[in-house]
Formats: sequence, C-alpha cells, structure tokens
Amino acid sequence: MSKKYLITSALPYANGALHLGHLAGAYLPADIYVRYLRMLGKEVVWVCGSDEHGAAITIKAKKEGISPREIIDKYHALNKATFEQLGISFDIYHRTSEPIHHKTSQDFFLRLHEKGDEFEEHFIEQYYDEDYDQFLADRYIIGTCPKCGHTEAFGDQCENCGSDLSPLELINPRSTLSGKTPVLKKTKHWYFKLDNHTEWLKQWVETGVLDGKQHHDPKTWKNHVLGQCLSWLDGGLHPRSITRDLDWGIPVPLPEGKGKVLYVWFDAPIGYISAAKQWALDNGKNWEEYWKGDDVELIHFIGKDNIVFHCIIFPAMLKAHGEYALPKNVPANQFLNFEGQKFSKSRGWGIEQHNYLEEFAEFPNKEDALRYALLRNMPENRDADFKWDDFVDYHDKELADNLGNFVNRVITLTHKYFGGQVPELKIDLQDKLADVTALTQRFTEELDAFSFKAASQTFLEISTYGNTYLQDVSPWNIYKENPDSPVIRECMFICLQIVGLLSLAAHPFIPFTSPRFRKLIGLPEVQNGDWAELLHKLENGLAIVPAGHQVGEVEVLFPKINDRRDTSRLEIVNRQKDKLAAILAAEAERIKNAPAAQELKTSEVTNTELPALKEVIQYEDFAKIDLRVGTILSAERVPKADKLLKLQVDLGFEERTIVSGIAEHFSPEELPGKQVVVVANLAPRKLRGIESNGMILSAEEPDGRLRLVSPAIGVSNGSIVK
Repeated sequence: MSKKYLITSALPYANGALHLGHLAGAYLPADIYVRYLRMLGKEVVWVCGSDEHGAAITIKAKKEGISPREIIDKYHALNKATFEQLGISFDIYHRTSEPIHHKTSQDFFLRLHEKGDEFEEHFIEQYYDEDYDQFLADRYIIGTCPKCGHTEAFGDQCENCGSDLSPLELINPRSTLSGKTPVLKKTKHWYFKLDNHTEWLKQWVETGVLDGKQHHDPKTWKNHVLGQCLSWLDGGLHPRSITRDLDWGIPVPLPEGKGKVLYVWFDAPIGYISAAKQWALDNGKNWEEYWKGDDVELIHFIGKDNIVFHCIIFPAMLKAHGEYALPKNVPANQFLNFEGQKFSKSRGWGIEQHNYLEEFAEFPNKEDALRYALLRNMPENRDADFKWDDFVDYHDKELADNLGNFVNRVITLTHKYFGGQVPELKIDLQDKLADVTALTQRFTEELDAFSFKAASQTFLEISTYGNTYLQDVSPWNIYKENPDSPVIRECMFICLQIVGLLSLAAHPFIPFTSPRFRKLIGLPEVQNGDWAELLHKLENGLAIVPAGHQVGEVEVLFPKINDRRDTSRLEIVNRQKDKLAAILAAEAERIKNAPAAQELKTSEVTNTELPALKEVIQYEDFAKIDLRVGTILSAERVPKADKLLKLQVDLGFEERTIVSGIAEHFSPEELPGKQVVVVANLAPRKLRGIESNGMILSAEEPDGRLRLVSPAIGVSNGSIVK
C-alpha cells in the first residue's frame, strides 16, 4: 500500500474573522506543503473546518442578540470564502456542527467510556446562575483575581497577570448573564485520565519510539515544539475534564449526561476525523486508509498556542481509542506581530484577511503579493513582524526586479534571437546545470523539512543565479558581432531551462501567478507529479523545456508598487500606513489628555510620586532571600497572556524556566544575553500551565516603565547578590 498523507490545519473558531497572523501560522505553510506534496505525486488529503462549539460562541451570540447558529453560519461562510480567495487549497473545509461530526465525537467518547479505564467521574461544585437556571462555564464568571487584584478576571484565567484560575478562586464572583452572585451546586463531569499516558508520551516525544518501533525522528521536530511538550510532561499530567454544563455543543451520549456537552477541546480535534470521513463520502474513498495504518503520515499545522493539544492531549486520545495513526510531525509556527505590535481588533491594529482582499481589490497580484510577503517573514522558529515597507520590498525587489526581470529578459531575447523557439543544442546538461541542480536539491530538502522561509530564499537564489549567468554572458553584446554564435544558443538554452524550473518551483508559493508564468514559458499549468518528473530530468540530464518548444508572449508578471508612472498601487499601501499612524496619533492624544498625564505635566516628578515604603522588616527576613545573577538565554511569549514572557535563565549552577510579567516592556528578541538578578529560592508557581522557578527583579519608573535590575559590569552567573 502506498504512503498516504493526511494534513490538518487548526480549526479556526467561528466567532470572528481571521487576521494575517492566522494565515501565516497554520494555513499558508500547510498550503505550501500540500501543493509541494501534490507536485511530487503523493496521495494527500488536507482537512480543516470551523470549530463551532464552546462558550465563547454563546457569549458572542448573547452580546449581539442573535443565536449561536447565526454566529457560526456568518463566520464559517466568511472564513471559508476568504481562504478560497487566497488560494488555500483545502480538500475539504468542514464544520463541527455537522451531524457526521456529532456522531463521530460521540462514538469516540463512548469507545473510551466503554474501555473502563480511560475516564473517571467526579462530582464537583460549580457556579450556577439561579436567574438563568443554568450552570456557568468558566468564561461566564468574572471576579477579582486572587493573584493580582484585577477585578475583571475570568473563571479560567486572569488576562491581566496571566495566571491560570478556577472559578472557585475568584473573589466576589458574578455571572456575566445576570450580573448577580452565582451559587454553588453539585454537578457530575467526566475526566480523561491523561496522567495514565505520561510514560509512553514522554518516550514518544523524546525518542520518537512508539510501541517498540521508531515512529518518527524527534530531531526533525522544531525545538520550541519539543521544549513546550517536555515542559508539560516534566510538570506532570493530570486528569482533564471533557464535559461541560452547556446547552450549545455535542450532547454527552449517556443517560446521566443530560444537559451536558462534550468540552470543545475534546471534540474539536476529532473534527479532523469527521472532516476526513465527509471528504471520503464525497469522493468515494475509504477514510480509514488516511487515518489508520503504518503507511499514514499525519502532520498537524498549528500555531504555538496549540502545541500541547496536538502533541500530548490529542495523541493520548488517539492511542487510548486505538487504531488511529499518531502525528509524525507538528511543525507549529510562532506568532506574527503587525508593525511591531500584537494584532488587536479592538484597537484596529492589523488587518483581517477579508479586509485585505477588499481594500486591495484593485491591486494586481494581491493574493500572491500577500502570500509571498508572509512567506518571506514566516514565524517558523521565532515571532516575526509584518511591516508594510517589507511587503513592498519583497514584491518589488524580489518578485519584480529579480524573478520577473530575469524571466522577461529571457523570453524577450528568445523571441529576438530564435523567433520564440527554444534553440537546438547538444550539450551535457548535467554538467551545465550542476549548480542549478544543487540549488534545486536544497530547495526540495527545505520543503521536506518544513523550512518554507529558507526554501523561498533558495527559490530566489536560483533566479539570482540565472540573472547573474545571463549578465555574465551578455548575449546581446555577442549578437552585435556574431548573431549565429553558439555561445548565444547555449546561454539562452540554459536560461530557458532555469525559467522552466522556476515556473514550477513558484507554484506552492505564488499559485495565482504560476499559471501565467507557465503560459509565458509555453508550458501547461502545474499537474500532480510535475516536480517528481522535473527532478528525474535534472538527474538524467534531460531538458526541462525541450528544443523546438515555442514560448509565449512577454508579459509583466509583477507590476511594481513603487512606480513613478503609476502610483495607484503605492497609494493603496500608503492608506494602510496612514490608518496605523492615525491610531498611534489618537492614542498619544488620549494619553496626553488623561488626568494623570495633565498632573505630571504641571508638576515636577519627585520622590513623592514614587510608591510609599512597605512595612519595615528585620535583617533576618531579608537574609532568607537568595538573590543570584543570571543570564537570559532565550525568551518567548506565553500564548494568550499579553504580559507574560517565558525565559530560560542560566544561573551558573543550573538553567531555570522563569515566567515574568514583563512582555509589555520588553520584546523577546532584545532579552537573550542580558544579565539579571533573580530571586532564586522563590517557591515554584504555575502560570498559564508553565512552572516558573524564580523571579526576575525589575525597577518601575514613576511613568510605569520597567527597567531590568542588572549588574553594572559582567558578573559570573550564580554570583550571590548581597
């Protein structure tokens, strides 16, 4: 049986539009990889769809005064259409509200329930809104955070300090439905015994060994994926609730489950299975061939906030069920920022995918210009930043000046010298194209390794090689003296082979331009298996574009944005930059006119504005604190926590993971290498599921800015601060 590839992308939540960060995280990289697999002639199915259950959807529906069904219908249609317009080539874009998904999820639940050792049942006290006669999901409860005092903390987390919470920890809890204090009532829930799977999961993640066989090579997994998984495993796994008291979702398929639904985290990944089932029904296929057996390559494309679900929780569910294949790789991307800041819908900071398509409607190549800019700045191993100036540069300097210029010159000269036909030539192509073949092999290896940004650079390097070769030979100079020179014939033949190669290599990256590119060289649109055939030709010294082949007419593939003769494209980009400038100006004006700012403006900043001293302590109290010098080795943002950074700190005698609330003052990129002072004997504390072992000392200025407390000169890590 031939190997089958099942590719998944994270199911986007159907309660809002998707922005460019989502596209760069889970959908564009998957589309590139799937298009590449198809060019290799592989059997591949790519599934995705809308995640349409959960409390967030019901909350949005209540806010807008409409039903949850209206919410999911609206955003499913919007996101599906947007994906299609951007060339995201899912084999199926499904919905978790479909009957086939409900049945698949319920059957999955029952299979685990019948095993007898995968679930445990608990009666717990849960908040209940008497006015609305219903139990409250965690997000339906707000109150004061016991850790930082924030008065609008949710029942599952405080978005101010990032702490994980339970509703029972909130001070002065109140229902978001009635606004009143809820009461506690007992309710029964089912828990998946995730802790029972710790041992094999740890071996599988660390070594790739599953049931005594080598399942995958962990060296091919990204470092931040392995790091996050091992951090979770080392911190200990615990039973995880898989049911909720809600009226929107998949009903628990047991008599005693009345009024309860499957928790959205449990049913959403099962959406990959139900989507594959629906695709198989629609196409006369057997879905099990793509989900079961040793010949299945299951690969999840996600953002880093979903790593644990796809590398620990869902694999444990699949193995507990039995029969299903586990993921061979989870090439999770990190986060994309926008012009130096996080995407923020409330601030208008950023641009959503459908808005981009609307506002760039008159922009030629709008889809490929965006795809290429995101690709060239893809957050594969660290957070990245989308900038409009980069968008222009990538298009004009790389697509237009490099690739487009080379292709147009080659086609123009072929028409001028040979009437538009590839010249006859007897040469050793393996020798003449050796450098190009090496670059092509590197390009292929990078795509295999999910290194799409590097592959795009190699793609450009092939074009640069062609440009340089053409310029070095300069056949136009030779033509003046000897129009029949064999040097011209050889130069154009080799350049046409490079153009043919580039027209195919471009397909995963810029699929809207690819057909025009292929037409320009006189080749048909890309078909399944074309890349495998091209590699065969290079290996055997065969022409990619054969002698006598007729090329097409010259066409400008990439009209430049910075064009003095036509400023319309640049004006579209500048309107986006003007929007951002207006947001910043408005925010600056608000800060300027805020009462606190007025007070500072009219009085000098003195020590009276600093916080008052805390109560006096004895020396013995201070002596208990172990302050050490450390060096920050790495820093990354904590998912869904605006203020938190996860730091790896070298204390000389060991490395520590420390979660610090400094993300609003420092970017992750600027911290590695900085020395800091650490409270080294602070009791461990979990923040957003990450165990923090210490505290970084910082000083707060009167204006609220933080400064790291650092030695004035380099000090050995681990040195005691007295």
